Amino acid sequence: IMNRRVFIVHGWGGSPTSDFFPWLKEKLKEKGFEVIIPLMPDADSPKIENWVPHISKMVGKVDENTFFVGHSMGCQAILRFLGGLPKNKKVGGVVFVAGFFKLMHLEDNESEEIAKQWEAPIDLEKVISHLPKSIAIFSDNDPYVSLENKNKFANELGSKIIIEHAMAHFNEGAGITRLPIALKSVLEIAKVV
Repeated sequence: IMNRRVFIVHGWGGSPTSDFFPWLKEKLKEKGFEVIIPLMPDADSPKIENWVPHISKMVGKVDENTFFVGHSMGCQAILRFLGGLPKNKKVGGVVFVAGFFKLMHLEDNESEEIAKQWEAPIDLEKVISHLPKSIAIFSDNDPYVSLENKNKFANELGSKIIIEHAMAHFNEGAGITRLPIALKSVLEIAKVV
């Protein structure tokens, strides 16, 4: 069987060792996946033009054994990466955790400037041509990502939607260092029992 790879893309201000990523990496490795968590460039001041090429470089050739898990801005970066893939290239699937098209309650002007770039429209038709299946996981009390974001994932990307209770932004600050639903979702997409 071809080597199944999972790329876990952290969000704004995140790192490969933050949040639920180390836990998820271990669990996926136990299931036989190769797991890569790239350190995204300049994570405190993320820019599309740095992040998308970085994913591209890390991933190399994609195929149906290539899977992604994104957290927050990592989801945005994955969507934009997928939108830029050559025709007829398909990945295995993506699990979006706290993915957004619009953020709320940002702390200051600088944060709003950073966010504005990432809120620019994405050609989702193009994305869907490379993305056979996805699962989008939200929390009902996320301070930055309202549940309205789920509509685009559901309606335009055909994502299966999962809403978790009281998990805030699925980060360490909210006490989240393991995320069984993310593991379950990757296994579901990759058809691993």
